[in-house]
Amino acid sequence: MYLSDIISVARRFRTEECSYYPADEFGLMTDFSINASDDICSSVNVRITNTLNEDFNGVVHIKLMIEEKEPKFFMPGFMYNTNTADKPSSGRKAFPRIKRNPAGMQESDFFMTRSDRLAEPISLVYGSGKVRGISAPPYWVRENGKTVPVTFDKGVKNKPGAEFFRYSGFSCNINDDGRVSVGYTLGYEDAPWLFVQTANVQEREMLDEGNSFVIRPGETIEFPFFLYDYNGEDERTIYKAFRHAYFQYHEMPRMITGMDESKAISLLATAIRDNAWLEEERMYSGFVYDRSNGPRYNKIGSLSWTNGLSVAVPMLFAANRSGDVEARRQSLSFIENVIQSSYNPDSGLLYDAVEKGKWSVHGWWYNGMHSGGHSAYLNGQAVYYILKAYISEKDAQNVVHEEWITFVSPVIRKMNRELNSDNEYPFSMSEHTGAGIEYDSMGGAWCLAATALYASIMEDEEYLDILKKSELHYYKAFVAKCECYGGPLDTDKAVDNEGILAYIRAVKILHEITNEEYLLDHMRDALNYECSFKLSYNTPVSVMPLSGIGWSSCGGSITSVANPHIHPMSSTIIPEMRYYVDARRDEYLNARLEDTINWSLQTFNTFDGEYGYGGPGWMSERFCFCRGLLTERYPDGSIASTWFALMPWASASIIEGLTF
Repeated sequence: MYLSDIISVARRFRTEECSYYPADEFGLMTDFSINASDDICSSVNVRITNTLNEDFNGVVHIKLMIEEKEPKFFMPGFMYNTNTADKPSSGRKAFPRIKRNPAGMQESDFFMTRSDRLAEPISLVYGSGKVRGISAPPYWVRENGKTVPVTFDKGVKNKPGAEFFRYSGFSCNINDDGRVSVGYTLGYEDAPWLFVQTANVQEREMLDEGNSFVIRPGETIEFPFFLYDYNGEDERTIYKAFRHAYFQYHEMPRMITGMDESKAISLLATAIRDNAWLEEERMYSGFVYDRSNGPRYNKIGSLSWTNGLSVAVPMLFAANRSGDVEARRQSLSFIENVIQSSYNPDSGLLYDAVEKGKWSVHGWWYNGMHSGGHSAYLNGQAVYYILKAYISEKDAQNVVHEEWITFVSPVIRKMNRELNSDNEYPFSMSEHTGAGIEYDSMGGAWCLAATALYASIMEDEEYLDILKKSELHYYKAFVAKCECYGGPLDTDKAVDNEGILAYIRAVKILHEITNEEYLLDHMRDALNYECSFKLSYNTPVSVMPLSGIGWSSCGGSITSVANPHIHPMSSTIIPEMRYYVDARRDEYLNARLEDTINWSLQTFNTFDGEYGYGGPGWMSERFCFCRGLLTERYPDGSIASTWFALMPWASASIIEGLTF
């Protein structure tokens, strides 16, 4: 890679035309010089001088031009390869998909995005056995009257007094005169669209005071960026660059005085116990809204994910730890309700949701699925959580629930009968026969985790060979390609962060059973993938309430390329992260573990109304670290950066990570 491969182009403020032209046509003189180099990158100093007698006001785009016929782009949290543009799309969900000769919904041959949409300020191309790309400062500040890039030193950003000025941006382009490019922008564009959510995709904006960058006459803007250029056998080699960028831009999450794991668990569990339990329905409400005339509930009953066993079992962990009799009673009541009511004898599987008081497969996500039927994600997760509850009861209470084992055993058998010839569990299964309907997803990895835990508890080697083959399939088909999709049910198989969490659990359990070293290698790669969705610094949030309370994005993980917000599900694998870093010295993953714990301790109400609603311990699932998912509004119509509701599954995710 040579400095001659870098070009500088620009677009002026408030011009209708969207094209970029050579920067020197606007009087911008650009100079690149290498400061230092190592095995993976060169540190490049960039100087841009405005030689005219008038302001430059617009966007400057620094592009790295790359010869590559089969590029795979990686912009963490935003773009993974093509974001499944090479696969069929139902057209139901809109998310960025990059493709030559685009034709489908929200496909384009290029994307530009504001830097805070990425988990790391980096854009890479993998192809021909090489990684090439750039990273650069995610935003700019005003310091002593000058515009300078934000800098980080051992987790601390620019000295006090620096004021946020402007976000930068990043790009990828698959069709530049036979070449591809990745880029960095002073100022930013969200082009060709801004993806607020899958149902809210906005057209490219005109440049204005909010996204343009100003360079005064005679002013020189100077900043560093890193130019990556190194060899690698496959896509996993991108993690070398991601790790490097993390240590360049890391900023620690905020620390709340007096907050520790025990206090956090107590606050969160008490809020769920006292506000979300519905005694008559024997379940937890999906949303609890704080109203002056009493709480309002949006129940959306489900088997596990959103507000079922994914709440009940972490609540059992907390209750068995603290001795909370009422919280334990509620949890056991829900588990018993599942065992008494959710089994479908026709399919041999568990109904996924409660609809108008009746168990069915018609959860709130049903109309967004391709084929309907039972969800392997939910069935596998439910069995996994029941088995975790079994362990907690046995270890903490000396109570052995053999009836729980009796209940899950036939479900385990049925899930494993539906493995396909690739040793992959289904994504969906027939409501009538339990037959696998749809595959090609990470959602079924919950069946892998459940079966592994069952084998561990029962000390039964019946499934061990199947487990090894299935784990290897998921690793080769998804994890090693750094492109996991089909976890959650509501993203139309967009590349996501959720499916990997089940796989990480499964690999940890298999390593406990077999002690085979390669499983730690697979766990490392899966954790690296998960961390590619995890913010390394604290994005400057400008929208209340997050902007007003010092909330930190570092340590939180983006949900998917389709749902651009942070939710707390990644906190559930804190025990698995600990397991890995205890087994192997890994400075990077240990730092990521600490970020995750510290993020988890600062992302809920510590006093009444801290987040604009509710009491201590109240927590929602939505944290808008960027412009994604900004759809909630205050009563006066102004936009809000969170949901104003207690959402028990979100709180329970923190509880699970901190207790077991």
